[in-house]
Amino acid sequence: MAFFLVCCAALALILILVFHPTWLAWRRQRIQTNAFPARWRKVLQRRVPMVRRLPVPLQLQLKKHMQVFVAEKTFIGCAGLVITEEMRVVIAAQACLLLLNRPMDYFQNVRQILVYPGAFAVTRVSTDAAGVQQERRMALAGESWVQGQVILSWQDTLEGAADPADGQNVVIHEFAHQLDQENGAAQGAPPPAPGDTRHNSGRWSRVLGAAFEQLGAERASGEIGLLNHYGAQDPAEFFAVVSEVFFEQGALLAQQYPDLYGEMSGYYKLDPASW
Repeated sequence: MAFFLVCCAALALILILVFHPTWLAWRRQRIQTNAFPARWRKVLQRRVPMVRRLPVPLQLQLKKHMQVFVAEKTFIGCAGLVITEEMRVVIAAQACLLLLNRPMDYFQNVRQILVYPGAFAVTRVSTDAAGVQQERRMALAGESWVQGQVILSWQDTLEGAADPADGQNVVIHEFAHQLDQENGAAQGAPPPAPGDTRHNSGRWSRVLGAAFEQLGAERASGEIGLLNHYGAQDPAEFFAVVSEVFFEQGALLAQQYPDLYGEMSGYYKLDPASW
C-alpha cells in the first residue's frame, strides 16, 4: 500500500511538472484576452506618464503584461498601509516595462511585493578597514531579495513614476535586480532571455566593466555625470542604476555611453532613445 501511494505521488508530481507550463501559458492567455479595465487606464494617465511615450504597440503589450502581473503577484501592505488597486496598477506598469519584447516568465522568482508608505529602515552589518563589524540603520526606498520579495516605498514609487525623464525609478531599479537574480545572487550579469543567441557575455562584461570603472572614477573625483554615483558600489547596483537611465533617459545614455546603450538595448530588446 505504501509503495502504491509513493508511486501515485511520484506520478502526480511528474504530471504537474509536465503540464504546468502548458496550463500556465493557457491561463495567462485567458487573462490577456480580457479587456484592459478603463479605471486602470485612468490610473496610468494620472500616475504613469511614461506610458504615453511608448509606441502604441508597446503600450498595448505593456497593458497585457500588467494584467498577468497583477493577477499573479501578491501585494502586501506594511506599516499599516492598505494595498489599493491603484498601487497594484502603478507598480505593475513600471515593472512590466522590463518585460517588453522579451519572452520572460513574469519575474518567475517574485512571490511577494511588500509596500511601505514611505522609506523603510533596515539594519546592515558592515566591516571597517580594521575588520571591526558595525551595525548601522539605513532608510531605503526599495530592496530586492533573492528569496522572492521586492520591497518598495509607495511614496518613492509615485515620485519615480511622476517624472519619467529624471533617470530615477525605484521600481525599475528593484525589478532589474530581480532579473539579475534569476541565476543566483545579483552580479550585474543577468541571464539573457530564452532563445537570445545574440547576447555575448564577454562583450557585456567588457562594456559594462569599463563604464563601471568610469563611474567609480567620477565618484572619486566628485564629478557629477549622467549616472548616479550609487551605481559605483558594485556591478549589481551599476546594472540597476543603468536600467533606470536606459528607460527614462535613453537618448542621453545613447549619446554619452553608446556602447553601454547598445548592450542594454540588446538585452532589453528596446530602443527608448527613439521614443
